[in-house]
Amino acid sequence: MGAKRILFIDDEEDIKILAGFCLKTEADWEMLTAANGIEGIAIAETEQPDAILLDAMMPKLDGLQTLNLLQNNPKTKHIPTIFITAKAQASDRSRFYAAGAKGVILKPFDSLTLASQISGFLGW
Repeated sequence: MGAKRILFIDDEEDIKILAGFCLKTEADWEMLTAANGIEGIAIAETEQPDAILLDAMMPKLDGLQTLNLLQNNPKTKHIPTIFITAKAQASDRSRFYAAGAKGVILKPFDSLTLASQISGFLGW
C-alpha cells in the first residue's frame, strides 16, 4: 500500500489517538490531526494529505460544511474525504455521499481494520 498521510478532522482527542495508533500499526501510515473544520482545511492546504477522515458532528463547522469548503477550495478539492461518524442512518449516509464523500466509516470503528477500510473506499 505504501506509506500514506491521513488527516483526521475530529473534535474528540481520544478517537484521534486511537485512530493514529491503528493506522501506524496496521499500515505504517502517518496521521495528521485537526480539532475542527477550519483548522483541518488549513492543514489540508499546506500538508496535502493522501486522504481526509472527517467527523460529521463537530462544533462551529460540521462535517458537511467542512467537506463543502474542502471541495470548493482549489488546493484541497482533489483530496478524497471519508466520513467517520456515529450517524449511521441510510439518510445520513446518502447525504454524505451526495456531498462528495468517498466512504462512510461508522464509530466506533474496528481498530484492526481501519486502514483496510480506508484503502477499500479509495481503491489503494
